[in-house]
Amino acid sequence: MQIANNKVVSFDYTLTSDTGVVIDSSEGGQPLVYLHGAQNIIPGLERALEGKKAGDALQVVVEPEDAYGQYNAALTQVVPSEMFQGVDKLEAGMEFQAETSGGIEVVRIAKVEGNNVTIDGNHPLAGERLNFDVSVKEVRDASEDELEHGHVHSEGCSH
Repeated sequence: MQIANNKVVSFDYTLTSDTGVVIDSSEGGQPLVYLHGAQNIIPGLERALEGKKAGDALQVVVEPEDAYGQYNAALTQVVPSEMFQGVDKLEAGMEFQAETSGGIEVVRIAKVEGNNVTIDGNHPLAGERLNFDVSVKEVRDASEDELEHGHVHSEGCSH
């Protein structure tokens, strides 16, 4: 069975930076499982998997535009540390939900300098070219519930 819209796909992967640093991997864990065509994974990887079948292996380079977008400096700002009431120690890398004009968004602390905290609304991989080494494990038809909900249901899923 080939990968196409409304198919559930399971694959193992290793994601590396352009310098060869491993960013993420399914090695030693479970394969990534997603509903093809439902925008559950980045567009560049989803397009590369189209038409593949169980047993296929491929290497995919995904440019920022087809992954998490270009880095946008306008998504960073310096805010006073008082905005983080109830947090004892602020450190770079911490993530918080923030109310914005576009709704709730996740921001990451990029830097702490005294009472000034630089927050960044970019995805941590924004602006990065992503290199995937992928091995397709399984392709199956999605269930009606999975199609209705737009994502794969795992064992014990309650909706």
